[in-house]
Amino acid sequence: MPARFLFTLIALIILLGTNLNVAFSQVRISQDTGKSKPFILGITEEVDSRILSERRILNIYLPNGYYDKATARYPVIYLLDGGKDEDFIHIVGLVQFNSFPWIDRLPNSIVVGIANTDRQRDFTFPTSIASEKKNYPTTGGSANFISFLEKELQPFIERNFRTQNAKTIIGESLGGLLATEILIKRPGLFNRYILVSPSLWWDNGSLLDLIPGKMAPGPAQISDIYIGVGKEGLTPGPTPRVMEADAKKLADKLRASKRLNAHVYFDFLPSETHATVMHQAVFNAFRLIYPQPVQAGN
Repeated sequence: MPARFLFTLIALIILLGTNLNVAFSQVRISQDTGKSKPFILGITEEVDSRILSERRILNIYLPNGYYDKATARYPVIYLLDGGKDEDFIHIVGLVQFNSFPWIDRLPNSIVVGIANTDRQRDFTFPTSIASEKKNYPTTGGSANFISFLEKELQPFIERNFRTQNAKTIIGESLGGLLATEILIKRPGLFNRYILVSPSLWWDNGSLLDLIPGKMAPGPAQISDIYIGVGKEGLTPGPTPRVMEADAKKLADKLRASKRLNAHVYFDFLPSETHATVMHQAVFNAFRLIYPQPVQAGN
């Protein structure tokens, strides 16, 4: 056996042995001390939806001091794709960070993460494109999901938690498509909209054609709309579209619409892709929407 190969084999055995010892020692420490306990990030609720005919899981983050301040009420951030293995944990981290007293950018807020059962069904309206019907056979249920948000979810949160009227929705990709549809058709459901790389290519961009003519009048309480998009290029579907261009068109149309009196922020993030844009975009959204320090936990 060549000496070089022998030395490499010995080094690999030593390395594996060391790593295994570390892993086993960590397990032993965890078991031997008897001091281990769960690290609690939030609570989980289950809602039986009559509209959707299914039970939905909600992951809920309550801000620091929630149980200590019996009369304090908090704004609510509704997060699409809010499952524990989706965007809930890292978005809650951004909310907590930006509401630290030494940051003081974001007011202490409740985060409601809506875990998915079938996001293609819930986040899309019916399409006229044959290939989309074939490739996404369960789609077209956004009207029911929007009704669930309005008639079941928001009332449930407002009954069970100390909330303010301030409500933000965050959606990315198909979630961004849904949030855009809500903004156009039911704008009063939220005060702030954070749209990240919205899949406006759906149904060959037909949602964009509703602005401004068929857009519902925007109520006065809508204050901010953030649209962030990475460097993403051509979208799926038979008709080539560029996601960055569609996102910019959405921002331009919203700014030009006389039905809205809101700040519209367009944010191009060329260093991010569709897979990586969410975290940075939401951080930027908080920075733009809350440019001045605010009083936390009011």
